[in-house]
Amino acid sequence: MTEPDTPGPGNTGRRPTIMEVARLAGVSHQTVSRYIRFNSGVKPATRAKLDAAIKELNYRPNLVARSMRTRRTGRLAVLVPAIAFNPARMLDGASTTAFDAGYSVDVLSLAGGADARADRIAELADSGQFEGILSFAPVAPSSEGRFADSPAIVVSADFDDEMRSIGELADGAPVTEIIEHLVELGHRRFFHVAGDQQFASARARKQTYLETIDRMGLESIGVFDGDWSGESGLAAVGSLDERNLPTAILAANDLVAAGVLRGARDRGWDVPGDVSVTGWDNDRITGFLSPSLTTVDVDLERVGSKAMARLIASITGEPVTPSTEPMTRIVWRESVGAPRDS
Repeated sequence: MTEPDTPGPGNTGRRPTIMEVARLAGVSHQTVSRYIRFNSGVKPATRAKLDAAIKELNYRPNLVARSMRTRRTGRLAVLVPAIAFNPARMLDGASTTAFDAGYSVDVLSLAGGADARADRIAELADSGQFEGILSFAPVAPSSEGRFADSPAIVVSADFDDEMRSIGELADGAPVTEIIEHLVELGHRRFFHVAGDQQFASARARKQTYLETIDRMGLESIGVFDGDWSGESGLAAVGSLDERNLPTAILAANDLVAAGVLRGARDRGWDVPGDVSVTGWDNDRITGFLSPSLTTVDVDLERVGSKAMARLIASITGEPVTPSTEPMTRIVWRESVGAPRDS
């Protein structure tokens, strides 16, 4: 994804040059070139001057000229599977990181499984059009040797072949934090509406829920094994016995939680007075529900950015600074409160 060339201040349709960036920043053009190519190798004070000059001039690297001069294309390919999955947030993080480093990005949606994806990566690598290839879904393990002499290739380990979360994205730890906070508010009786158990993320959230309830000596009204739909949340609430109700319901995702909220309303319950409700994913609509939904935010932009940073590091040989920030955070909103009987 490339941005249109726009002239900097004082220019009339002419693209700003690297020499103009150097003069404005008070450095040599070699320093500007090194910084743009590798995004490193300069002192923090120089970096600040360069960033300010580049922003003021709205400078963008001339990828065509660089390709002719260095035989580098300045192009990166990002592969996503052609299934019902919206990778927009990850692609936003990946493309921003690539653009900041002076690369353009081609996004390719591919049909087929891991073997077909490996074949397509091999074709792209042999084409000579790309300096690096990033795949957001796995390739067949047996194909890894085919890429030994190819451009830099990074396969993200965050999703399986069906784009189901694995690894860090499947961590159920936020469930424990949610339950612990609810206990502080006075909750003792819990209910979990689980997601599709084919997904590692759903299994992890369910397992973490059960382990935390057991460890803290709390009461679980049960686990409703549903899917990722609002109907699942609605059915889960409808299954509860009026004689033994929870004061807090943890839903597998925000759509399930929306079904829970509707089910609570249909039964005449107040949220959060009668029951607190939490979701997962921090969908954009959650802040506009009534009540607004407490949920777990997943930083998918950073997933894309981290994967792209690894690819660029493979190209430039520069080390990647590991991030210690958690990939998830809990967004507390109106759907959580103290139970009436606390």
